[in-house]
Amino acid sequence: MFIDSLTLTLAAGKGGNGVVAWRREKYIPKGGPSGGNGGKGGSIVLRASTQETSLEGLRNRRIIKGENGGDGGGALKQGGNGKNLTLNVPCGTLVKDARTQEVLFDFTAEDQEYTICKGGRGGRGNASFRSPTHQAPNVCTAGTEGESLEVELELKLIADIGLVGFPNAGKSTLMSKVTRLRVKIGAYPFTTLFPNLSYITGKDGSRVLIADIPGIIEDAHADRGLGLAFLRHIERSSALVYVIDVSGFEERDPIEDFQILQNELKAYNPELLEKPYLVALNKIDIEGAPEQITRFRAAFKGDPKVLFEISAAEGIGLEPLVETMKTLKEEAAVVSV
Repeated sequence: MFIDSLTLTLAAGKGGNGVVAWRREKYIPKGGPSGGNGGKGGSIVLRASTQETSLEGLRNRRIIKGENGGDGGGALKQGGNGKNLTLNVPCGTLVKDARTQEVLFDFTAEDQEYTICKGGRGGRGNASFRSPTHQAPNVCTAGTEGESLEVELELKLIADIGLVGFPNAGKSTLMSKVTRLRVKIGAYPFTTLFPNLSYITGKDGSRVLIADIPGIIEDAHADRGLGLAFLRHIERSSALVYVIDVSGFEERDPIEDFQILQNELKAYNPELLEKPYLVALNKIDIEGAPEQITRFRAAFKGDPKVLFEISAAEGIGLEPLVETMKTLKEEAAVVSV
């Protein structure tokens, strides 16, 4: 199951208590205080991992507590420190305070760590209160509670290329052809119910991370269809590929489809239209496609070099598209430096 948002209650471990104890040994009449300090409570740490692709691993752990520190003991024994609890989250995870909605941390790179809740301090045993003027303190302190916080985790996938299109436009088929990823493909809307991630691997070992975003429909920005559940994943893609069905098989107008897609992205976040993009005119192997392509090219106001005629199902025209996608990734990397 793909989970890209959830709320967690986190509580770091409590510090161990200090104790009152006395040194009592044969032939030693004045042993003095020997109560040890309590150990530190375990902190809760979030860490970004590329091995995680969603927040599914945390969905059944809505309340997470760190390990408490051990209490001190006699003979100056220090209580054991509680172990830190590390929770792995996918790259692209935003951590927010659930109450204020303040963004606490944004995981954008592998192995980034953020201590979100610090463990409590250990209490002091009576031995630590001993002084030249107070030789026999009969006092100790309790450990402090660890920090606690209710947080919202929101995943926004980080990809080089995001595939955007209407349901049944052929995004999943294109994804399966260029990345060799097995994805669910069917002749009905919304066969893709969660984003798919995979790499295009070049002969030189270079890789382009592709995200297949579930079908967007009109008014998706208003949470229609799959709506807002997946529009957020487009935000972090360096570039976009609009996959447009030009077959006319379902009586769709490719020009209107492209305009609707751009309008939905603009309504959600106008900056999405500033990303570099390509347009894959898909299903050219179906009768009626040439007329639709001619109409689209005549109406298209952008650079015609971004238009690619392909048949994902038949593997036609994919190589030029893939090579240009690699170029887009390289250009985006130069801009971000």
